[in-house]
Parts: sequence; C-alpha cells; structure tokens
Amino acid sequence: MLLYAIQPVSAQQSARLNDNWEFLRQDLGGPWEAVRPFAKGDAASLPVWTSVHLPHCVNALDAVDPAGNYYRGPAWYRTRLELRNPYVKGRTLLHFEGAGQKTEVYIYTTKVGAHTGGYDEWTLDITDAAAAFAQTTVCQQQFKGRIPVTIRTDNSRDPEMIPSSLSDFNVYGGIYRYLDLVYEPPLSIDKIFAQAEMDPAGKEGRIRVKALLYNPSGVREASIKVEWAGPDEQTHQPNPFPDRNNSVLERYSPQTIPASSGDTVYLANLVVKSPQMWSPSHPMLYTVTVTVSGGSGVCTRTTKVGFRHVEFADHGPFLLNGQRLLLHGTHRHEDHAGLGAAMTEELMRSEMILMKAMGVNFIRLAHYQQSPVILDLCDSLGILVWEEIPWCRGGLGGAVYKEQARRMLTNMISQHYDHPSVILWGLGNENDWPGDFPEFDKEKIRAFMKELNDLAHRLDPSRSTVIRRCDFCSDIPNVYSPSIWAGWYRGIFTEYKQETEKEFKKWKHFFHAEWGGDSHAGRHSENPDKALLAVKGGQGADERAGDASLYGGAARVSKDGDWSESYICNLFDWHLKEQETMPWLTGAAQWIFKDFSTPLRPDNPIPYVNQKGVVERDLTRKESYYVFQSYWAEPPMAHIYGHSWPVRWGDEGEGKMVKVYSNCDEATLFLNGKNCGTKKRNSQDFPAAGLRWTLSFQKGENILKVIARRGKTIVEDSIRQQYQVEKWGKPARVQVKMTPEGGGVIAVRVQLLDEKNIPCLDAADFLNFGLAGEGALIDDQGTSTGSRYVQACNGRSLIRVRAQQGRAVISVKAGSLPTVFLNL
Repeated sequence: MLLYAIQPVSAQQSARLNDNWEFLRQDLGGPWEAVRPFAKGDAASLPVWTSVHLPHCVNALDAVDPAGNYYRGPAWYRTRLELRNPYVKGRTLLHFEGAGQKTEVYIYTTKVGAHTGGYDEWTLDITDAAAAFAQTTVCQQQFKGRIPVTIRTDNSRDPEMIPSSLSDFNVYGGIYRYLDLVYEPPLSIDKIFAQAEMDPAGKEGRIRVKALLYNPSGVREASIKVEWAGPDEQTHQPNPFPDRNNSVLERYSPQTIPASSGDTVYLANLVVKSPQMWSPSHPMLYTVTVTVSGGSGVCTRTTKVGFRHVEFADHGPFLLNGQRLLLHGTHRHEDHAGLGAAMTEELMRSEMILMKAMGVNFIRLAHYQQSPVILDLCDSLGILVWEEIPWCRGGLGGAVYKEQARRMLTNMISQHYDHPSVILWGLGNENDWPGDFPEFDKEKIRAFMKELNDLAHRLDPSRSTVIRRCDFCSDIPNVYSPSIWAGWYRGIFTEYKQETEKEFKKWKHFFHAEWGGDSHAGRHSENPDKALLAVKGGQGADERAGDASLYGGAARVSKDGDWSESYICNLFDWHLKEQETMPWLTGAAQWIFKDFSTPLRPDNPIPYVNQKGVVERDLTRKESYYVFQSYWAEPPMAHIYGHSWPVRWGDEGEGKMVKVYSNCDEATLFLNGKNCGTKKRNSQDFPAAGLRWTLSFQKGENILKVIARRGKTIVEDSIRQQYQVEKWGKPARVQVKMTPEGGGVIAVRVQLLDEKNIPCLDAADFLNFGLAGEGALIDDQGTSTGSRYVQACNGRSLIRVRAQQGRAVISVKAGSLPTVFLNL
C-alpha cells in the first residue's frame, strides 16, 4: 500500500492529493478488503491494484472502445495520509471537486461520508474519524501512524439518478476532478457570497458580501475583516464602521457568531467608485478577501467578482452593459482523448484558450456543472456562461430523483454564485425525451420544472433561468432555446434564417443553443453539398425522434451526407454569415467545440464519438475551426481550406474552388508562384466571404499561398496538395506504410487502392487495426488517428504504435479485402 505525506502549508492550508493512489476497477466485499494486511503471495493480496494519479477516470479508455459498452459499476481508490493539522482543535477536510457518480469515503473500515451526484463540489470532515483511528494499535503498528483513506465510486445505471443513461454522453465514474486535503482552524469560512451591483447612473458599484461559516466547535467570538482589490491589485480597506457602508467588521459580539455551521452571515457592503466593467473584451475582475480570526487560527478566503449589467430584451437582442452583444457561443463536455473526464488544469486551460482564440464569447456547459477551473477561466478570459444541472432526458423519477435535482441546483448556484461570467442557470435539457419510466406525464414534468425555476430565483434573483428543447415547458424559464438543426437533422442550411426567425417570434426571450453537424476529421469532398439534393425543404429544422440514427426515416444530411469537413464548413459558413444579418438575435451556440464520447453512437465513423466538434477529442483543429475564427476572432488570420486534404482530384484543366477563411479586408492567392488575383472580403458573399478562387491545378504537386491584409498588418498561409486525374474503381487492396516519429512511436499509414493501384479517394471503408507481439497500438483515443476501428478518410487512415524491443506484427483489415500483415 502507498503513503501520502503532506507538509503543513501556511497560506490556504490545502493541497491537491494527486499522487500515491492505488485503484481497482471492480467491487470489493467492503473496505476491509482494501486495508487488510497481507504478505506477498497471500490470497489477501488479490485482486491486484494498480497505481494511478488523480484526477482519474474509470472510463478513460473504454468509453470509446469499439468492442462494446463501457464499464458501469463500482471502483475503489486507496491511499494513506500523514495528517499534520497546524491548528489547535483544527478540522481536517477532504474537498471533492467532483467524483462520479455515487461516492463513499472510509477511514480504515469506518464509513465517514457519502455523496450522490457526479458534478457538484462537496466537502467531508474526517477529523474525528482520523483522530479516533490514530489512537489505535492498528494505526501505529500496521500503518505507522498514517491514516488509510479508501474511496468507492460507482457509476452504475440507476434510473433514479440524474443524468439519465439515455443522455448522449458518457456517465463517467471515478475521482475525475481534483481532490484536496484541507486544514482549517476551529472556525473557518466555508463559502463567500459576493454580489457586484451597479447604481442606475453607472458611477458607483457595490459588492454585497456574505459568508457561510463552518463552526462545528461552537466558537463564539471572532474578528472578521473584509477587503477588496481592483484589477490593479491595489488593496482597499474602506470605512471600518458598520453604519458607514459596513466595509470592515472588526469584531462580532459573542452572540453574533453562529453556534453551528450552515448559517450565512452578512459581512459588508463595499463601495467601489467608478468601477471598471467586466465584458468579454475587458474581463475586469475585483478580488474580495475575507479573513476570520477566532479559535486557534486565522482563515482567509478570496473570491473574484465583476461589475456587469445583463439583459435579454423582450423580443429582442442580448444587452451587456447597455450595449447589444451578439453571443458567439459553443458548448463543452468534460471529456478528452485518453483521459475521459479526468482533465488536468493545464489541459483545461489549453482548451479554453483555444476556444477564446476562435472568438467565442459565450459557452453552454453541457449538460452538468463543470470543474471550478473552467468557471475561473471563463471569468478571466471573458466568456459568458450558461451552466445547467444534468436533468437530461428520460422523464421524471420519484422522490430520490427530485431531491438530487434540487440539491444539484442548489449546489450549482451556491458554488458558482460569485462568477461574473455566469448569466444563465440551466434547469434541464431535452426533458421532452421519454424512456426511463413507464409513465411520461407532461404536467408532472411542468410542475417540477416550475419548482426548480422558483428555487433558482430564490437562491439567485439576479440571474435568468433557461432550458433547451422542451416546448411544453417553454413558458416556465426566463429564456428558451428550441431545436433548430437546419441542414443536418432536418431541412437544408439555407433555411436557417427563416426557421430561426419563425421560432424567435414564439418566445419572449429566445436563444439558439445547439446547431451544426458531424464531420470526420480528414475527410474532404469535391462536391460536398450533393446530399442536399435529396433532402426535402420546407419541413422545419427541428430534430425529431430517430433523426440522429444513421438508418431509416426521411432523407437528411445526418444520415445521407458524406460527413466531410467540406460540407460542415459550408454549413457553418452559411449560419455565421446569416447571424450577422439578424439584429434581433440574442446569440447562438454551435454544438460542440470538441468531439466527445457517447454510448449512443456506436456506428459513427469513429465508434462511440459524437463528431460535431470543431476540434478533435485531443484538441487537434479541424478546418471548421478557422471558419468560426474568420467571423469571430479579432486578431488578423488567414487559413487556406485543406490543410488536412493532401490529395484533390478531378479532370485535367478542370476548375477547382480554393477557399480562404480570413477576417482580413483582402487576400491575394498564389498557385505555384503565380498571382491568381486579389479578393475583397464581404461576409455576405457565400462561401468564404468572397475569398474564393476557381483555379486549374497541375497534375502532381501544387503549392498554394495566401497573403491577407488588414491595414498595415499582413498574415500568410500556405499548403501543398497533390492533384490526381486518374480515375479509380472499387478498393482492391490495402497499402500500408510505416514512418518512425521518434520516441519509439511509429505511424502506420494506410491507403486503399483499386486493382490498378490507383488511390481510391472517396473510399470510406471501415478499417480494423491489430497488433501482435511487442508494443501497443495507441488507440481508444476517440480520434480519427487514434482508433483501431475507424472509417477511412478519402481512402486513407493512420494509427500510431508504441514500439518495444522484440518482434511485432501489425494487421490491417478493410471490409472484405484480404487482411494485410506487416512486420514492425
């Protein structure tokens, strides 16, 4: 068993427990089996535990394993803590940022707490249980004074839990967010509630500060100080008298300190002269610091707030600080290649910076509360937030089900109350989707939706509520988002504006969440819109039952299209240019920024992956990322479409469209060194805002280069593409080549050829990779180049192998073609 020692820290007295954990993906008979002593070779040493680091997801790989369903069940974690609380009579806590989906915590064999819900933060006081075990002989002899902590997580299917297993995302298991060990004095601050408000004239701001105290020892006397610092980080200590703005409260009388925990205490009404307003372009943050001195120590907590005024105009646009702001939105799932939900802070930061660089100023956190790291990043980067609880699909359960939903809504609002980025509290998603219970009663769903709406407004009267796609509840929240998927699940994308305007007129406060479509990264088409010819227009653009299926039903691009990057770029391009001509539009959020895993899509080109992202599951950018950037981003950029399109095809001398996505005023294109002319950008000139050229490629290699200008600023981009004029037949054989990439990694590249050895550039056969011998496939990543079973992109595919000393054989199977074997 492992040891974890933490040295006392002087600041916030907390540390992340990332290292020295052991893990078991199965159930045990009880916590005794995790702590019982054993000698090497004893039966008690079984089953075998593995070493892991936190955050850790039970389903890091199997969520996208093409072989079958992902694991839903119990898992165990264990470690030993060397506790050294520096405070006399202090409290020792474990703070979970999130663990899925039911969690139990044990000190030795004593259960000290449990939590249901995989997405809210929660804290467990282990002081008394740890102290009691520390006095035992077992602790001193077997554990050498360390405290054994065992944690059981369980993501088993349970219809009386939210989210529903019918949801289009994985219900992950494990300690997949950070876990902190926290030392507190006897009296501490559990949570600060700080609300920043502007006076009507906009000349003075106030920050109302409350705190939830944690006082299990019943401390009755303390000193509390409140300070604030502006974006310049200069600390302010305003008038110390309670009757003069109550800025600093130096001492409570004995009867003022609550004798128990769970009471919220009003602390201050801070006055800020001429505050700097928070906005996506200038995310100005103010820091509020509360210090409580009582008992045997001092506890300090900080939070950040921002001054901003938010308004959804009646039957009109969204206003921020009195000015119209078109919300350029996307969505995020907590999901990443090779990690599942267990993203590190560094990865989360990289993802959000990439999102901001695309020009995003709004995000819907789908479909559950997400890591506090994400909320902090939204504050600092300037990204407005719609955050929601995971009441998603399936219907409505019983008393236990409802209580969890109430608790998660309460936790979400209380835990993320201070964030200036949050403007909408989401109450549910697609609650018109039945299936978990024999009864589907719309009136009961309406009644519970109203209860949640009332609860949200009691907890936070300053923010609006919202739901997406449940028409029979659309009148309950402040803002409603209907289903509009023009050009994907229904209709054609040129109907987007008329369908959106039709929906807009129905609701007092309208927002368009979820639009777009799937694209298989690396797949391109010379005629991407041909599937639209079979789609019947004028039938609406809402997603209906069965539309997400790849089989049956009416013609639709989601089923009958080629899933190429070429098509989805056209769809995005059309939507974005139309949004610029809709002055009444509050905003729209494209679904979704990053591809993510889902158990409901086993037949997709990458099995078990929803491929609607503009980046892959490992943050590799698709071509569509640059379409958004050309409309939304401020820094000058230019991108020639086709960086992942190595070979184009057609007849000799045939004109081929070359598109450049850029936010510059003009661009000049060069083909093989020849100037092909300069084009002016006009966002309404579809496609590519007029930055397109029809050129004749030479057979073989071609070099494209663009020089784009905005004022005196110049940006450039270039690509190399082969041009194939030879016509091909059906795939007849599989060509496999290997390329060392360094560090023991070998890229295995596949090309499907016809009987004349001509590359089949439209082939979309499923390819199955295997490996025997020494080494391992780098698979189960849920990406176009990290899956052992995947559809070809223009007859090509790639997977990587981590090689080792010794012999290994790679196998590649494509449809009914003979399997190819190749020695590594």
